[in-house]
Amino acid sequence: MLNKNWLTDSHIDLEYKQYILLAYLEEVKQNFRATKLYPAFADLIEHYQELIRLKENTLHLFEKFPERMAGIDNESLRLVYQKIVENDEIMAELQKIIDYSIPKLKQHLEEGKKIYELVEEKIIIQPVGITPLNSSEGYLLLKMTDDKSTSAYQYKITIFESPTEKYRGINLEYVKSYEKSYYNTYENIKIDLITSISTLPNPATFAIETEMALPVQETYLPIAKRTLVKYVSTQTI
Repeated sequence: MLNKNWLTDSHIDLEYKQYILLAYLEEVKQNFRATKLYPAFADLIEHYQELIRLKENTLHLFEKFPERMAGIDNESLRLVYQKIVENDEIMAELQKIIDYSIPKLKQHLEEGKKIYELVEEKIIIQPVGITPLNSSEGYLLLKMTDDKSTSAYQYKITIFESPTEKYRGINLEYVKSYEKSYYNTYENIKIDLITSISTLPNPATFAIETEMALPVQETYLPIAKRTLVKYVSTQTI
């Protein structure tokens, strides 16, 4: 992945930064070709949003640079620091690097978005049995892409509030896997989980499956988690 401070680390030179960025984007491209979305997709979003923010506000760009000690304020007895960069030419070079990088990142973001949307369209989610009024915690049954097993996860959805909106997060813990068999239906798996784990006597349970062959950790599970959060958010939590 790309260093968080790649823009201001080391040499501030357009050609050098192009080399760094293109090497990173080639790595991203290789992941996308293998349908491995995460962590590359999330990393791309973070870098893109940061560059947009820096382009819109030069002050934020200036603050990205490290400081060095310039002396001591004798009145307050405090150390005085100054930014290492105070050169207009360097700031202009940084603007060139930002202007070059934003469309490159955006192009790869669009590719990642297409993969995400394609996988999301091919994922099917369904409740297993009766769903309780409170669906904020329960079990996720993830049918594996090899079609030979189903993995059970215990989930808990939390809500974070800001002054303007609510954010939902999900915590997922692996419980166990069930081999494909005539007996191991989603309903029987739910019964087994209720019997073996007493902390959730009446859990909400959802099954997710897809016909696509996907990398589990890098694509299937992350998108399944978001699909579950989106589905449950339409219920009363």
